[in-house]
Amino acid sequence: MNEFSYPRQLRLLTGGDFKQVFSRASLKVSDKHLLILARPNDLDHPRVGFVFSKKNIRLAVNRNRVRRIIRESFRLNQHKLPNVDIVILARQGLGDIDNSEVHALINKSWNRLIGRAKAKSDKSNSNS
Repeated sequence: MNEFSYPRQLRLLTGGDFKQVFSRASLKVSDKHLLILARPNDLDHPRVGFVFSKKNIRLAVNRNRVRRIIRESFRLNQHKLPNVDIVILARQGLGDIDNSEVHALINKSWNRLIGRAKAKSDKSNSNS
């Protein structure tokens, strides 16, 4: 997968996929407006899914806007991300921040996720 596409195989599609991440999340990146849960997968690429409730992002237009921005960021950063299944949960107020702030927030979150995954793999390699 050397291109920057966003095919179905890069998405969490079934309830079972989401359930596995929720029940076995080994990586967490938390922010005021966003929570990212992730768990290693056996694939050679990351996958992403979204949980954006109406309670946290009131208007559908804002839910779709934020989802579109994060999806585009994932598409461009997929080659940097570790091979994990990722669920992104919106928190209160995410729909109220503007596009540039969402871009900055998700880029910061990707960097933190990459760092935590690397630290976790380094720790498990040193224990082996």
